[in-house]
Amino acid sequence: MDVAASARYADGALPEPEAWALEKHVEGCARCAGTVSAAVRATASAGDVLEGVRGTLLTVVAETTGASGARAAGVKAPAAPRQPAAPLTRALWAAGPALRGPWLVALLLVCAVAAGLAFGGGFAGARPLLFALAPVLPVAGVALSYGPRADPMYEISAASPSGGLRLLLTRAAAVLGVSLPLLTAVGALLPGTPGLPGAAAWLLPGLALTVGALALGSYVGCRIASGIIAAGWASAVLLPVLAAQAGGRGGAGVFPARALAEQLARYLSGGAAQGGWAAVAVLGAGLVLLRRNRLENL
Repeated sequence: MDVAASARYADGALPEPEAWALEKHVEGCARCAGTVSAAVRATASAGDVLEGVRGTLLTVVAETTGASGARAAGVKAPAAPRQPAAPLTRALWAAGPALRGPWLVALLLVCAVAAGLAFGGGFAGARPLLFALAPVLPVAGVALSYGPRADPMYEISAASPSGGLRLLLTRAAAVLGVSLPLLTAVGALLPGTPGLPGAAAWLLPGLALTVGALALGSYVGCRIASGIIAAGWASAVLLPVLAAQAGGRGGAGVFPARALAEQLARYLSGGAAQGGWAAVAVLGAGLVLLRRNRLENL
């Protein structure tokens, strides 16, 4: 916190969002709190303000003393002021919009349908189908968790000190925290398919696509970026499968389960594939850091 910003705050010339950010910052920074305090004391109206604060404190002390005396005399004291919410409560409030609404319903529906097809209908392609959908489900969750169309309190949240990129990352983490273990657990329970990797093989691709959507979102917005990422993944997986099916190499039955499993194995199996996804995730995270100022103002 520099002296110029402190002086503007003391004069009341600092824009309201920046003033909120300053007040939030000085709660945990003694050095900046001293700078702001010195700037406030240096203003012409500081004496009046301090006199007002002193009068308010004396009033509160007098009321507190009176309440203590009333309790000693058996009179019920007025209710204490509500304390600020705990950090865990604030984190749950911030992540809440990411975990409610149609996305969570769709996630549970995909898991239920995959399990029903595998165990109720004997469908051999349930696991490849789940693996094809799993990497883009967190991407869709991020797209639907942040922005003016997803959050009724978006304007208030974006203007607060905890809004912007921090809130976006909080909700992205909430989406990943729910979808990754749930989809992995359901995938592990489904009957195996020859050639398809283990249930955790999609985790790194899912993380890389989600980070890529955030990075691309700094240019075109989260919803459009998520649509581009999902369309790219679907094209990369389905177009070769449809070509194999047309050539009679999709396997027995109408659904090309074997071709889908082979195509997914190319993207998910082996150290080279996983290393490539890790590189994409690292590059995407770096781009998010470079573009953080743009993401602060989505």
